[in-house]
Amino acid sequence: MTLWLLDASVLLAREDLDDANHSQTVRLLGGPDPLATLDLAFYEVTNVAVRSWHDELAARRLWERLSALAEDGGLIRADSQLLRDATLIAEEHGISVYAAAYVAAARIANGQLVSCDVRDLVSLGLACLPSDAISGPRGNR
Repeated sequence: MTLWLLDASVLLAREDLDDANHSQTVRLLGGPDPLATLDLAFYEVTNVAVRSWHDELAARRLWERLSALAEDGGLIRADSQLLRDATLIAEEHGISVYAAAYVAAARIANGQLVSCDVRDLVSLGLACLPSDAISGPRGNR
């Protein structure tokens, strides 16, 4: 089984019915493989739900989903090593430390990063799309 490390964009796509990655994300999150995310996701998804969507109910649903991941042992907390690794990854690839933190977390957890961020992560080979996760060679679908 593959550990899928989800970034905030995947969690948001699960909530957003209009997102192009919504249906694949629903399948991925409902599948048998273990899931994890970074503690940073709590802040990122809340920011989008409250500031961009103006939807506090969506924020609550996202918190509940993240809390369920955490209860299952799928929450990776940022620590000094992860932040050092993220800084190096950010510099190497010219991406934000936020995005690089998910890359670092996936590497530390020996998992595969899943993201909807084509520009900064998928196009650089640092993550796969939800559709690739459910149908790709590492997926168990």
